[in-house]
This record gives sequence, structure tokens and C-alpha cells, in this order.
Amino acid sequence: MKTVRRLLYRDIVWSVAFVAIAFLSLFFFIDVVDDLDSVGREDQTLGRLMLRAVLEIPGHFYELFPIAVLIGTIYSMARLAQSSEFTILRTGGLGPGRALALLAVPGVIFAAMTFVVGDYVSPWTEREAVLLKTGSRGSVALGRGGAWLKERRDGPEGQRNVSVNVSTIGANGDLQGIRIFEFDAEGRLRTQINARAGRVGADSVWRLADASRTDWPTPEAANAGAPLAASAPKTLMWPSTLDTRVVAAALLPAQTMSTVELWRYSAHLTDQDQATQRHEIQFWKKALYPLACIVMVALALPFAYLHARAGGVSFKVFGGIMLGIGFVLLNNVSGHVGLLKQWTPWLVAAAPSLLFLLLSMGAFAWLVRYR
Repeated sequence: MKTVRRLLYRDIVWSVAFVAIAFLSLFFFIDVVDDLDSVGREDQTLGRLMLRAVLEIPGHFYELFPIAVLIGTIYSMARLAQSSEFTILRTGGLGPGRALALLAVPGVIFAAMTFVVGDYVSPWTEREAVLLKTGSRGSVALGRGGAWLKERRDGPEGQRNVSVNVSTIGANGDLQGIRIFEFDAEGRLRTQINARAGRVGADSVWRLADASRTDWPTPEAANAGAPLAASAPKTLMWPSTLDTRVVAAALLPAQTMSTVELWRYSAHLTDQDQATQRHEIQFWKKALYPLACIVMVALALPFAYLHARAGGVSFKVFGGIMLGIGFVLLNNVSGHVGLLKQWTPWLVAAAPSLLFLLLSMGAFAWLVRYR
């Protein structure tokens, strides 16, 4: 059995590694060519462009590795079936249950690799790529209306509902074009702060530069003749519960967050009575996505039971590519449909893998029984 494991694992690992390297090389080339026309503009250099493409490789690895596992394992199984090696193994006592158990081991290892890259390597490199892009362009726009953050807190004057708008992220990571609106419990605007730039400190205190602050009195104070208070300090310290992790989660793309960070941000949105469906779906997709490697290995096993006359290795590899494209398409569509229909987040994230697992087990059972 040790010899069988060595034969299968070595062949599968080399095939998966070859497919993964081919995919990453292709996407690296696409990323470079796609931004090649920006070289020489906005301080963009070829070296900076190449570095950013390199930083995006872990993200591509995380997204494409389950498909590489599927194609590589299908190629390995089909080649063993074509050379009758797998038939000899079956004759020697390699039953369906044992074959599944053997392939489950590399599937678990591939899933662990996907989790490590997706949770630790990819978020860091994606953040660095965003900062590198910010440095070359001077700033990164956060949509036409900027990005909005909300918080609810209690103070000496009662409950305050705060809305914060950030228009862009500067080259040094500073927040630019900051607007802060504080409302009381009755929905009346009490404070408005505008600042050219700002940075969130480790103690969750925002340090705002070139700020202007306007405070409106309460209706009772206004009736008593209290004036509107306006000031324009050069530097304004604004305490908040919006710490650096929450701000980064709200402003940066979702792929820059790990599973734990997505969970924390979803909890923050829940505490603020904000919509959490999109981020909960992202959390469950990120938590369950590594398990797709196990599903892909199981999906590739039926190809070993197909006779060589059922199609050559290239035909089966093409079938694996189509299955991989179908999985990616279904995985993306399920997230959007689940968000529109307000379906249960964990079920939306798990549905594509469960469907493909049922497909693989059904095909495997049929081939074992009838072929």
C-alpha cells in the first residue's frame, strides 16, 4: 500500500503543480499586459508594474488552485486509466472505498494549502498591491460617492448616530476627503466635521488635518439664544469606536481580509444595525472555499474508472476544464443570487461544493456499479 500511495501521490502532486504554475503564469502575463499602457504615466514604472503583478499571484493561487487540483487530478487519473495501471491496482485489491480514502489525503493537504494562502499570504499581498497602486496613482478613489462608515455610541448628551464618508485613500495610506455627520437620537444633525485628510490611530482616535467643525445647539438651547459654534483647527482629534481594522475592512476590497477579519467586520455591522448579508456570504465562502479542493479530488476519481476508449486524456482534461469553469461560475452566481434573495449565507456558500460533491459521488457510484 505504501508503494501505491507513493505512485498516486507523486503523480497527482506533479500534475497539480504543473497546472497551477501554468495558470499562474498565464494570469501574471495577463496582469502585466493589461496595465502595460500605464507605464510612464502617473509615476508608473515597469518595475512597479511587475512587482504589483507578483503581489497578485497569491490571490490568483487562492482562486484558481481548486480548479488546478481538479484538472491535475483528472489528468493523473486518466493517464493511469489509459496505461491500465489503475486497472492493475483495482485487480490487486484497490477497492472504491480505499481509492476514495487514498485521494482524501492529498485533498486535505491541498485544502490546508489553500486556507493558509487565502487567510495569511493573500490578504497581506493584496493590501500591498493596493498600496502600491495608490503610490503610483497618488490616490485610490472609493467609488463615485466614496465609502461610508457608521457607528452608534452613547455619550454625555445621549445616543449619537455617526456617519463617516471617505472619498479617497492617499499614497501614504492617509484617508482623504473626510466628512463626519453626528445625529442625535431624534435624527437631528448636531455636529458636522470636514477634513482634508486624516489617519486612524492605534487607540481608535482619528487625527484630522485641516478640519472644520460645526456644532448645532439643541432646540432648547437655540430657543434660549445659544449660537451655532464653528471652528477650524489645524489638527482635530476625534475619538471613535471605528478602529483601524474596521476602517480597513470598509475601505479596502474584500479579498484583503482574512476569515477572522470578515467575521469581526460582520459582527461590527450587526452591532450597528447595518446590512450584513454580503459580508456574511463572503465570510462563509472564504471559510468553506478550501474544502472545494477535497470536492475536486473526489470529482476527478470517476475519470479513473472510464475506459481508454471512452476518450483520450486530452478529452478528459477538457472535460475537467469545463467542470472547473462551471464550478467558478456557479460559485459566483450563487453569491449574487443569495444576496438578492436573502438566502442563508452558509447555505449559499456551501451550495456549489455540495452540488459538485453529489455529482462526483453519483458518477462514481454509477461507474463502479455498471462499468
